[in-house]
Amino acid sequence: MEKKMKRKFTRILYGGDYNPNQWPREIWDEDMRIFKKARINSASINIFSWAKIQPSEETYYFDELDEIVEMLSKEKYDIVMATSTAALPAWMVKRYPEVTRTDYYGRKHKFGKRHNACPNSLVYQKHAKALAEELAKRYGGNKYITCWHINNEYGGECYCENCEKAFRVWLRKKYKTLEALNKAWNLEFWGHTVYDWDEIVLPNALGEGMGENNTAFAGISIDYRRFNSDSMLENFKMERDAVRKYDPDTLITNNLMGTYKGLDYFKWAKEMDIVSWDNYPYYNTPWSMTAMCNDLMRGLKGQPFMLMEQTPSQQNWQPYNSLKRPGQMRAQSYQTIAHGSDTIQFFQLRRTVGACEKFHGAVIAHVGHENTRVFREVAQLGKELEQLDRILGSNNPSKVGIIFDWDNYWALEYTSGPHKDLTYVEQIHNCYRYFYHKNIPVDMIPTDGDFGKYDLVMAPVLYMVKEGVAEALEDYVKNGGTLVTSFMSGIVDESDNVHLGGYPGPLRSMAGVWVEEIDALAPEQHNTVVFDDGSEYTCHMLCDLMHLEGAESLAEYSSDFYAGMPAITRNQYGRGRVFYIGTNLEEKALDKVLDQVTAEANVSPVIDESTKLEITYRESDTEKMYFIINFVEDEQPLPKFFVGRKDLLSGKELDDSMTLKQYDVVMISIPKQEN
Repeated sequence: MEKKMKRKFTRILYGGDYNPNQWPREIWDEDMRIFKKARINSASINIFSWAKIQPSEETYYFDELDEIVEMLSKEKYDIVMATSTAALPAWMVKRYPEVTRTDYYGRKHKFGKRHNACPNSLVYQKHAKALAEELAKRYGGNKYITCWHINNEYGGECYCENCEKAFRVWLRKKYKTLEALNKAWNLEFWGHTVYDWDEIVLPNALGEGMGENNTAFAGISIDYRRFNSDSMLENFKMERDAVRKYDPDTLITNNLMGTYKGLDYFKWAKEMDIVSWDNYPYYNTPWSMTAMCNDLMRGLKGQPFMLMEQTPSQQNWQPYNSLKRPGQMRAQSYQTIAHGSDTIQFFQLRRTVGACEKFHGAVIAHVGHENTRVFREVAQLGKELEQLDRILGSNNPSKVGIIFDWDNYWALEYTSGPHKDLTYVEQIHNCYRYFYHKNIPVDMIPTDGDFGKYDLVMAPVLYMVKEGVAEALEDYVKNGGTLVTSFMSGIVDESDNVHLGGYPGPLRSMAGVWVEEIDALAPEQHNTVVFDDGSEYTCHMLCDLMHLEGAESLAEYSSDFYAGMPAITRNQYGRGRVFYIGTNLEEKALDKVLDQVTAEANVSPVIDESTKLEITYRESDTEKMYFIINFVEDEQPLPKFFVGRKDLLSGKELDDSMTLKQYDVVMISIPKQEN
């Protein structure tokens, strides 16, 4: 059962990762002075302090952490208290070497790095649980502890004997019998039938793995993804429950990582009080992708979320770590709030002196004072955010849902053919991009979501159709909904076995098409499609060769041996309709299709005017709060819809001569009765 929100924030949390334990005591007071000038009101602490607070198996040392908590409490900070379990102390590895991970290639790791614990190590579980309990017992009664931060950025895999044994137990619970398992994994292929549970080996480089992203048997590799996600989730729940023994009310979270492939975040979100995430776009990441990740984080629980980490200036771990341009950090922060965040937090508050993140940006740079461009921008944002607590808890209404599903993510990218360049997130973003540029709000939703809330549901590359999903989509369409799906949809079941009887399998009836073959085009190849109005566009990567079974053709291929076959179709099904996009269209062609889709589904933008500005809104019981942001290089005129309104950030009244430069932000409140 999904947990309800517990004690909520009373202000927008503004701060981030703070590690005073890495600095002499005299620096702490200077930090407090500088942070106060930036209006920082929150600090995430104790994230990587296990070795400091537990120097040996028998000893805990809390004196320094007590000082840190006392100092922050005196300053009335909202404290995000981490459990510090994301990096093992050296003594544990020395005494219990089985706690470390074994990698995909079968190499047993020694002490080092982080995220280095086997999630199925009983020794790790024992000590992590005990540490979480000790922390909660000591600090759970502190009213300034606003949120508990379990571990940090769970991720990676382990392929050790602990995991192999635990995987067999997990499989017994799922399949009950070896007969069911052999059938699910189709182990008759290549004669891999197993006759005992202990004949099952992990799908790494020593087993069924064929490279980290390829496998001889997708069934076992997908199940191992599920198992690994579940194993780490059990670790999270274990620490969460340990904290709950002593602190029943404070929010508990873990910082997620957007579209990170390794963990099923929809499943994780059900166990979290509030979702938080770390936002680190590359220098060339489209703003639509960053917006999509924010919407995904909001969609995990259908609630406001936390931005746990972003950099004030530059990252250090990407190939090209560009500075954020003047105004860019502020604009990115407001984009995050606009899409549902109730916090803005940074990694890090003071730039560390050494190790692999010493060049990662911070509020206080290596120069050690506040007279920097970055600090001035942080301080400006902090001052503005103090006036915006009204945003807390407000919603992001939407009539469009885009399905995002980790089982599909794993399965599509494990499939051997038809095209190595087909990637899940890229295909989802191709669709999301259209709505972003049209300023049409979107929810990212799971396959078991409430489709009835939406006038339009997008299900691109719905490769894996699990039990009950097709039926739910059929009911949705029959009752008047509009569904859009695409090539590589309806192909396999949850074990990656093909739905027999013709593609798109269980979607075939409502789509009204039969896909006979799928052509794969090399990167230098393309095909063309022509619409009913004579307009012609290119397509690439994949082309479905399909036949109409009740659907109407909206566009046909106009080259190659399948010229004249339908490429895009529309089928009336009950009171609703299904659009099927049978090829990877160029951007303008996809826009043309989705223009028709949104018109028929009666889905409209936030405002009627066409603009290159990003316009988003959050809604409370009394008002709509609009965020207008310019992410393009050219100045953009303020839409007429907002002329005469007051900018909440500057206090100025907006007239019809106003333009927004790149990274300018305007925020406007309009009472709901005026809409």
